[in-house]
Amino acid sequence: MKIRIGHSPDPDDAFLFYGMTQGKIPLGDLTVEHFLEGIEELNQRAVRGEMEMTAISLHAYAYCADRYLVLTAGASVGEGYGPVVVARRPMAPEEIPVGAVAVPGRLTTASLLLQLAVGKVQAKMMPFDQILESVRQDQVASGVLIHEGQITYAEHGLHKVLDLGEWWEKETGLPVPLGINVVRRDLGEGAKNLARLFKQSLDYSFAHRREALEYSMQYGRGLDYALTDRFVGMYVNRWAVDCRPDGAKAMQLLLDRAAEAGLIPAKVRLEFVEA
Repeated sequence: MKIRIGHSPDPDDAFLFYGMTQGKIPLGDLTVEHFLEGIEELNQRAVRGEMEMTAISLHAYAYCADRYLVLTAGASVGEGYGPVVVARRPMAPEEIPVGAVAVPGRLTTASLLLQLAVGKVQAKMMPFDQILESVRQDQVASGVLIHEGQITYAEHGLHKVLDLGEWWEKETGLPVPLGINVVRRDLGEGAKNLARLFKQSLDYSFAHRREALEYSMQYGRGLDYALTDRFVGMYVNRWAVDCRPDGAKAMQLLLDRAAEAGLIPAKVRLEFVEA
């Protein structure tokens, strides 16, 4: 049986899926078709139900919950940090809505958090890896950085306006949930098998950290080994092993608040699958 697995071309996702996508763990009768795409492309694929297993934004789950179950492992959860709004000049968070804000996709959790934190903005959608340069070139007033841009923006002369992870933690006392991994509901028992294999993939990367990090470096857009290690450690943390209880609580709270604010179509209940 062939399964399609998708994740973003960034170090933490590459680390998580290393064992499954690079033949490091036995997959039985499964063969993998490996897709590396930006998170918004993966979100849209999930809405259409195209992938058997994929990384998506938590925000996107509100639009594909009828098709997918959430894995308890592999969640991207920040502890006091998250997507960062940056600008070319120092500004207050209250100034963010004044000009165009570059965001990495309509269904990204970064976009949702921004709206919850500062209200309606003039959002300009663009691929996540173009946002930093667009802000630097003054093509937009500010931008929301995800992935490694969260730790490299100062090197490019940009200023932090608002850390959406810090904002969320102050609001709720909980870590900020950003990305999840999902499997299709129609796989039946196969969904549990994929959950088991994914956990083995994560265990392999933990047990062979240097090997997995060296593989992940190719997706770091200029990060050296030390920075790759730092960035992966930010999001492949205790919540990636098992998001319960507080990570799952934060996920549900974020979706509930989004529904109450009219930012997603309706309330949605997270449903998990585990090995």
